Amino acid sequence: MFAKNNIPSAQTVMSTAASFAASAMVIQTVARNLLPYELKAYIFNNISKFFKSFSFQTTLIIEEFDGLTRNQIYRAAEIYLGTKTCSSMKLCKVSMGEKETKIVVSMAKNQETVDVFDGVKFKWRQVTRQVESKNVVFQGQSSNVRSEKRSFELSFHKKHKEKVLDSYLPFVLKESKRLMEEKKTLKLHTLGNDHMRRYVGGAEKWQPIKLDHPANFGTLAMNTELKATIMEDLERFVKRKDYYRRVGKAWKRGYLLYGPPGTGKSSLIAAMANYLNFDIYDLELTDIHTNSDLRRVLIATGNQSILVVEDIDCGLELHDRQTEPQPNVAIKPKRSSQVSFLNYQLKCCGDERIIVFTTNHKDRLDPALLRPGRMDVHIHMSYCSPSGFDTLAINYLGVNDHHSLMSITRELLAKTSVTPAEVGEQLLKNADPEAALKGLIDFLQQKVKEEDEVQGPDMSAINMSITKHVDEITWNKI
Repeated sequence: MFAKNNIPSAQTVMSTAASFAASAMVIQTVARNLLPYELKAYIFNNISKFFKSFSFQTTLIIEEFDGLTRNQIYRAAEIYLGTKTCSSMKLCKVSMGEKETKIVVSMAKNQETVDVFDGVKFKWRQVTRQVESKNVVFQGQSSNVRSEKRSFELSFHKKHKEKVLDSYLPFVLKESKRLMEEKKTLKLHTLGNDHMRRYVGGAEKWQPIKLDHPANFGTLAMNTELKATIMEDLERFVKRKDYYRRVGKAWKRGYLLYGPPGTGKSSLIAAMANYLNFDIYDLELTDIHTNSDLRRVLIATGNQSILVVEDIDCGLELHDRQTEPQPNVAIKPKRSSQVSFLNYQLKCCGDERIIVFTTNHKDRLDPALLRPGRMDVHIHMSYCSPSGFDTLAINYLGVNDHHSLMSITRELLAKTSVTPAEVGEQLLKNADPEAALKGLIDFLQQKVKEEDEVQGPDMSAINMSITKHVDEITWNKI
């Protein structure tokens, strides 16, 4: 304290403050103009560390991506904080997809919220920073592609560091998993716009929409025993995490669906997704230009998902380098080496993944693709059988096998090759069951007549006896 007679006057105080401010400005100007950048950075960093040493706050940075893979702690925090945001913030982000039924709440960019756990306050801050723009030329058109890096900053008193790592973050992970299970909406993920996809990293390559497909095993026009076998195989797979780990195998299951177009391969995939509550990732090989692109896309897929690769016999041969580099020209896809593709696919990290390949021509596949551990389950999707027709008749018309026209329809189905899709199309033409069945009978009779004219009655009968309408399944058990 100043002695009573030594208290400085207001004029003296103001003069001293002005002198100090002027000196600070001079020092700042000299530092900015004369000191090298490295020396300035060194000085300012040390000054910052000096003042931070007096702080009792600790901050953890949780980035959205850890290398090429999605940071699960970031994803968990994003879900968990969505339940806390609007009650403690003036600004939050609200969204709902085109086919969604639930509102999604999340933290807006660069906003803060406070969470209390076990009597301790934790401050969360969402941080978004723009990444340098890239000028992309695609198919003769130039555009600027911007991306951004996101992270969370979790701040707390440094004495609670062990509590955060041992209790709080595990709680956030567990709670987010529970919230996801309660609110989960099945998603169909497809790859985004081509030239955007090549420059935007991570999970943003996949564009999700709500999977609103009504297919289930009860509505599939398949042999009843085959459907039961597939469901048992799926249930056994999802329950055997510890078994796969014990035997040293990746927790994945590969299915090959083969058969003519229209036999229900896509419907079976949707039924599998609905049965397991798994998302679907639809991978078009024509969208992939290099092995590096493929690797990044596969790593960005989530656990508890079905990766679908349709028409594997029409795959691509992938290269990381062109023999003659051409700037600003996209690499063109070539006919595939399926083994090369599958080797890269097997490197995809993650657990509880189902990989479904489809083909119309199993005989065209490289035998190496059919080895155990690649395509474990082979399912033949046949033409419409009498039992498959019974399911379709119930689904479309609500009639059972006691209807007088059902037996006639079954007899005709045994004489010709017609897919479930073709049968369903005929049944949709009339809401009246009898009229619809008569229309289907006329259609089948015409099909039988056309096949007889092409092959002859005797040859047609021989072919039908060989290619019986039977769904088949073979697998390599584990």
